[in-house]
Amino acid sequence: TIGTHSGHFHCDEALAVSLLKRTNEFQGANLVRTRDATKLAECDIVVDVGGVYDPATHRYDHHQRGFTETFDDKHDTKLSSAGLVYKHFGKEVVMNLLEKTEIDGDVEMLYEKTYHGFVEALDANDNGISAYPSNINPLYKESPTSLYHRVAKKNPTWNNPMSDAEIDARFIEASDMAGAELEDYVLGLKNNWLPARSLVVEALDRAHEINASGRVIALERACPWKEHLLDLEKERGLTGDKSILYVLYPESSPEGNWRIQCVPLRAEGFENRKSLPEAWRGFRDDELSRISGVDGCIFIHAGGFIGGNKTRDGACEMAKLALEL
Repeated sequence: TIGTHSGHFHCDEALAVSLLKRTNEFQGANLVRTRDATKLAECDIVVDVGGVYDPATHRYDHHQRGFTETFDDKHDTKLSSAGLVYKHFGKEVVMNLLEKTEIDGDVEMLYEKTYHGFVEALDANDNGISAYPSNINPLYKESPTSLYHRVAKKNPTWNNPMSDAEIDARFIEASDMAGAELEDYVLGLKNNWLPARSLVVEALDRAHEINASGRVIALERACPWKEHLLDLEKERGLTGDKSILYVLYPESSPEGNWRIQCVPLRAEGFENRKSLPEAWRGFRDDELSRISGVDGCIFIHAGGFIGGNKTRDGACEMAKLALEL
């Protein structure tokens, strides 16, 4: 039996309950929503109520004075019940979602990635931790369609009261929704994020085959590469004059057009480590080939962060010249 509090609910305990139901021990468990201490004491596990954090007795509350638990020493965000349950049961949940029978490197990686990319924001929201300093005014309002907001909307409004049974039913809906979104997130990492990482690993391993400097890589397929490249560079100590400056990849198939793209200073930005030559920017086709001295050029963006060539060899030559200019 899983126990949590009755009445108004939040996203953290909705996700916590759904996570538990994705473990071997609590799959199919009954749910009790109450604030009656006697009834909670009879539950096998209790989340978000009770004032106790004790994994040995399966008590996972975070509201008590003095609670400071975080996910690990790399995170400062205090955990909510979602983060607490994920910290202790998340590896098993991820392992089951990946259809594995033991915790391996992929499970460990996606366990940490899912906390950082999915669960931590819910912990922060529930604990009243802003994403930015209080002396900075945000440039726009947060979207009311986030998971936290959509779970909140499952509660009765101030002018539309519901019975306890109706609220309990709404909680189940909210919990199922939160769990389904986490599952979708993890499976997206499995099916899209991990394969992209493998392509970047392979490209880094062959960097010196593309250019003697080792500062250009070529992907066999177009994929989301920026986050992976920046992470892998840190893992491999590729900093300073060893960092990657340009990434080459085919637009659709290796036999078609190729792109050359600058590596940004950060994954979300357009500031580049080394932009494509200023003299090439804004030109296209034959004129660009004449200016650059490289056959088959298609374009260089006026911003200098991306360009194209009709062949892989042409893209490699553009990268070679761009390194020297």
